[in-house]
Amino acid sequence: MRTSFNIPDAVVDEFDQVWQDEGIDNRSRAVREAMQEYIESHTRLEAISEDVIALVAFDYRHHDVIGALHGVQHEYQDVILNTSHTHQGEWCLESLFCQGNGKRVRKLTYRLRDFDGVNRVKIMVIRDD
Repeated sequence: MRTSFNIPDAVVDEFDQVWQDEGIDNRSRAVREAMQEYIESHTRLEAISEDVIALVAFDYRHHDVIGALHGVQHEYQDVILNTSHTHQGEWCLESLFCQGNGKRVRKLTYRLRDFDGVNRVKIMVIRDD
């Protein structure tokens, strides 16, 4: 199947450099592998059903979304134990230390991904009961 994506040139350039450095034969192969990793990550996240201890980290443009992000964090106070925030120029890095209902932590992760001003959201499940 042929398809097209709208991806910033800088991201494509960096992606090309990475797959070439790894010795992958071509961009199509690298994209297939990246998509498979994304599917596996999503599947693991969807499988969370018990209580968890997790770290959710994300970076974002502070001025674009700070008010909305604080609103989301207040909605999920039942699973957010602590937050950490650092400034990196116009970007901020935030980490949320979470404990509680795995489905709520998953929903929080998805909500954070909804914002255009949020660049990446990563979750690391430390423990699931």
